[in-house]
Amino acid sequence: MTHKTIAHLFVLFLPALLAAALKAAPPAVPDSQVPSDAEIRRTLVDRIDAQHQSVGIVVGIIEPQGRRVISYGKLDKDDARPLNGDTVFEIGSVTKVFTSLLLEDMVQRGEVALKDPMSKYLQEGVKVPERGGRSIALVDLSTHTSGLPRMPNNFHPKDATNPYADYTVEQLYQFLASCELTRDIGSQFEYSNLGGGLLGHVLARRAGMDYAALVRSHVTEPLGMNSTGVVLSPEMKARLAVGHDGQLATVSNWDFPALAGAGALRSTASDLLTFLAANLAYVKSPLAPAMAAMLSVRRPMGAPGSGDIALGWLVTKPAGDELVWHNGGTGGYRSFIGYNAKRRVGVVVLSNTFTAAGVDDIGMHLLDSHVPLLAPPKEHKEVALDPKLFDGYVGQYELAPKFILTITRDADQLFAQATGQPKFPLYPEGSHDFFLKVVDAQVTFDTGATGRATSLTLHQNGSSVLAKRVQ
Repeated sequence: MTHKTIAHLFVLFLPALLAAALKAAPPAVPDSQVPSDAEIRRTLVDRIDAQHQSVGIVVGIIEPQGRRVISYGKLDKDDARPLNGDTVFEIGSVTKVFTSLLLEDMVQRGEVALKDPMSKYLQEGVKVPERGGRSIALVDLSTHTSGLPRMPNNFHPKDATNPYADYTVEQLYQFLASCELTRDIGSQFEYSNLGGGLLGHVLARRAGMDYAALVRSHVTEPLGMNSTGVVLSPEMKARLAVGHDGQLATVSNWDFPALAGAGALRSTASDLLTFLAANLAYVKSPLAPAMAAMLSVRRPMGAPGSGDIALGWLVTKPAGDELVWHNGGTGGYRSFIGYNAKRRVGVVVLSNTFTAAGVDDIGMHLLDSHVPLLAPPKEHKEVALDPKLFDGYVGQYELAPKFILTITRDADQLFAQATGQPKFPLYPEGSHDFFLKVVDAQVTFDTGATGRATSLTLHQNGSSVLAKRVQ
């Protein structure tokens, strides 16, 4: 879907990792300018032609001087048609910003309240988790502080290429009935695709229409965003950029029947610039009060300096100015949207390729040029090992509460599988060091004298996460 990822190994997002990586950026210098079209194009050429991190990228910028769109690459690896501001992409977890805007707009209309328990709008008889006498409120879902896990434990896709497609509302309700919260509601940030999808479901039930119709009636039609929605019209399909995985292979589009609020929207750079224009008050909008109110709710994302979560938006200060943003990713796409209110600059970056690093650094760099672009990923070379070594690595390792990385062996191949996500092969580059090809991520196993791993470290996007063996 995902702030920064333990990505499509770990498909939808862990916001704190990007914030932590950007914390080391040097202090901002006043009056930094948005790079020129030529500079941006050079970045895209390098990302696509030299680093092979995408098939095509579109950048949109809105600033006091107006709008501009810069693109490079192709609609598909086998389709040389160029991209532009009207090219359609899956935007993944950027959808959560729209879901939270729906929430605040319905608050402004008097239809719901932020502190309303989600159970108030669910089907009668649905059991929901509580803790300490408190129920999960709508604001808790929007700020990822509900206590719900990243994904439900009954999420077992039959088709890894379209993982959300067969997850039903009935399964969602079954999970809620069995879920036991391990921490107090509202006490701690944990990015949750489940929570985002559940918020969309609850709001749609309150409105008496499906999520797609709710977004259309409350957001896209009032703003004139005619190329944004869940369902693609034939005309939009003709403009759809084909998705690719990290190896630049064509992949399927994703569907979200039960958890649409987490990542179901498709859009274009031009439409998302229209959305940013409304947030930056370049245009008058009936949604202006709701957009402003979204930022009035702030909850910390964790460690000092990691920033805050507002309603839907992530708010960080990576290099001085406060930046409001979100990213997204599905199996074949990465997306970024954000703005710098002080400078009145908004940025959209859309890619038709899923990689772990994605396009977040490009978006942040354009919002504040003192935020550095990521270095090219290191090349990894597979070596031959005795597969018997792998037996000591097989097990389960806890990356975060209720987020397990399971290591398995099938014949001579080692695999990694994160909670609720597909499994991917690991390739050895040393006796303890392995890498993934589907994303730029590496795993190092820490072993005792017996050769049995006691923990592993996941290296991704400049961050390292220690996970101790739990089984």
